[in-house]
Amino acid sequence: MRSYRYDCVVIGGGASGMMAAVTAAQNGAKTAIIEHTKRLGSKILSTGNGKCNFTNHKMDATCFQNEDKDFVMNVINKFNEKEVIGFFRQLGIYSKEKNGYVYPHSETAASVCDALCMEIKRLGIEIFLECNIESIYKKEDFLIDCYDNNENRRVNTKSVILAAGSNALPVSGSDGSGYKIALDMGCSVKRPLPALVQLKSDNKFCKIMAGVRSTGTVKIYIDGEEISRDTGEIQYTDYGISGIPVFQVSRFAVRGVFEKKKVTAAIDMISDIEYDDIASDIEMRIKREPQKTIEQFFAGIVNKKLVSAAAKSVNADINMSVSEAGKEMCFLIVKQLKNYIFNITGYKGFENAQVCQGGIELSQINPDTMESLNTKGLYFAGEIVDVDGKCGGYNLQWAFSSGHLAGLMSSRSKNIERR
Repeated sequence: MRSYRYDCVVIGGGASGMMAAVTAAQNGAKTAIIEHTKRLGSKILSTGNGKCNFTNHKMDATCFQNEDKDFVMNVINKFNEKEVIGFFRQLGIYSKEKNGYVYPHSETAASVCDALCMEIKRLGIEIFLECNIESIYKKEDFLIDCYDNNENRRVNTKSVILAAGSNALPVSGSDGSGYKIALDMGCSVKRPLPALVQLKSDNKFCKIMAGVRSTGTVKIYIDGEEISRDTGEIQYTDYGISGIPVFQVSRFAVRGVFEKKKVTAAIDMISDIEYDDIASDIEMRIKREPQKTIEQFFAGIVNKKLVSAAAKSVNADINMSVSEAGKEMCFLIVKQLKNYIFNITGYKGFENAQVCQGGIELSQINPDTMESLNTKGLYFAGEIVDVDGKCGGYNLQWAFSSGHLAGLMSSRSKNIERR
């Protein structure tokens, strides 16, 4: 078994892990990264549909959905969105903004990943790829036994930063293995569940609506109480609902389903039009266009597949003329379009989730340092912690802010001799 010695070892080579390693090394710590996949930063490559929306100019507590938002903002304010943009500018990544969303000017996630990798190389940070942790324990320092296809290693380090990600998107290497390490180190882990994920419904008309993308407002109700809402382009699928607005509210629906509560999604399919505005036209239009079918009558308002689902929900035939259907039936259809109910019965799994909710409990972490309150020299960063933000660069901002703080404070440990 070959032995190695470092000041700081980062477990996990994703966004938070790379930022933590760079920050520790920039502040004088001899640093290494242990990553169990073939490359660093795999998950970064899939963010923002490959364009890497890496932060957002709107950065406040409402952008995060976990319970302790004060903890999150305390960490983010120590290395905020402007500082993240400045950090990447120093690495040659110019940024561009679209509605507050910040992307690399190249609009390619690979440029962000490559910039971090090149900085890691410049700083002389050692990288162990396809390397798995067998055990980790602490005496005076931490001892990590790990292995790859070529050799077994024993790594001695004064500090450890656990940045091993979550269960979300396991194809990127984020397979939840970090939770076991955390548990072995005596940490409490809140049950990880998918977040920013598609929702399943038993609505019998889902297949009729499948394939439609339409602007609307989705509201999530748990046991009859509205918990969250969002507006944007909703995607209707054969299994339920998707799209960014659904992702934004999904963590509440997922938790509700997991806890076996009654979860419903109410969608206003025409949220930019008031009910009264349509209702006031109906009687006049029926008199003027009595020959039109229900489908034709509503075709200028919303996609005909949504009209069909709304009509079938009140037992109306879309091929019936509006004069035959009558104004009351037309009113009922409008009400359906304004408040269409999906009973939420499940959700897509970790393989489809962009991030997780749950993870290492914040009550065990010092928000000023990201250090464990139970184990001196053990720090945490990124998605392995119980923090989840909305779509829009918030989860990457958390990764960079928490990674930066953990890297900075681990390099300032009294046990590390300055080089």
